[in-house]
Amino acid sequence: MAKRHRYRSVDKALGTSPGTLTYVGQEIEHATKIKRIEYNEADYHIDDSSKLSACRLPASTTPFVHWLDVDGIHEPQVIDTIGRQYHLHPLLLEDVMNTEQKPKLELYDDTRSGDHRSGGPIVFITIKYLHRGTQRQEIDTEHVSFALGTNFLVSFQEERNKDIFEPVLDRIKASSGKTRRNGPDYLLYALMDIIVDHYFLVMERIGDKMDEMEEQIVQEKAGQYTLATLYTLKRELAYMRRAVWPLRDMIGTLLRGESDLIQPATMPFLRDLYDHVSQVIETLDSYREIIAGLMEVYYSIVSNRMNSVMKTLTIISSIFIPLTFIAGIYGMNFDNMPELHSPTGYFWVLFAMLIIGIGEVIYFKRRGWM
Repeated sequence: MAKRHRYRSVDKALGTSPGTLTYVGQEIEHATKIKRIEYNEADYHIDDSSKLSACRLPASTTPFVHWLDVDGIHEPQVIDTIGRQYHLHPLLLEDVMNTEQKPKLELYDDTRSGDHRSGGPIVFITIKYLHRGTQRQEIDTEHVSFALGTNFLVSFQEERNKDIFEPVLDRIKASSGKTRRNGPDYLLYALMDIIVDHYFLVMERIGDKMDEMEEQIVQEKAGQYTLATLYTLKRELAYMRRAVWPLRDMIGTLLRGESDLIQPATMPFLRDLYDHVSQVIETLDSYREIIAGLMEVYYSIVSNRMNSVMKTLTIISSIFIPLTFIAGIYGMNFDNMPELHSPTGYFWVLFAMLIIGIGEVIYFKRRGWM
């Protein structure tokens, strides 16, 4: 059964003051990668030099949408510098670095950085990116956070070999679709849409695994491995449900227009994303019911198999009870037993025992017990 990681870094965060930047996650040796993308409908610029000095809050009059993609959240000094330059609240940055943080949405109307400069309204979202894991663990997770400002978006993701937002970056380079023609709120939708699309891929793999387990159970080929796999799938679905369920309420909050950073043109796309998340949740609930049913069928088959074995043993015992009784009588070796002195007594007793055994078999078959 797959086991969730528990990080010792959680202990380091206990007792610290709110807003203290402490990384909670797997140990990472690589440096944080920073990519700055600026684009509009006519042009785009990409700077992947990973220089913090280039990460500045864009001017309100800039004609470009500013996207800062941070790949790696394990260096507190880097996250703190980005937070100061984009005027992000320390509590926001604390959630960015905590990979155990549950999905949430926060609206900061007057975010202030450490140097007390007003940064304007911020929409902060942290969600879980789920993708296919190893054979023993169906689902692997990645902590992803977004900070949406007036004309910028900062995305934070755990350090991985592959950038999960690469498809959106390819769209910006190709100048295809609606990404280049819309603002940072649409970019936020596009990045979240990629994450939700991967939910369907994960569920597809789990569905295939469930079909395989169902076939084994129906064909009575199930064993301890099948039961262990069902428990693993049940646990993975419960974990996935905890990661996906808050996302529906978060998108609903944006759809209610509680933030002026979400433009009316982006609302239809968020409604479509809301429908996709609802579909994921409904599928997860149905999968959980199916797994519960498969486990009941498995236990029922095991119980029937055990009952069949006990029935066979009981029939065999019932056949041998009278035979054992006869053998016990003539095994007492008393002197006054005339049958013991009969030259054909042994054969008559064997014949009687054979007739009794055959008669019992015929009787059990007629009653449908065999």
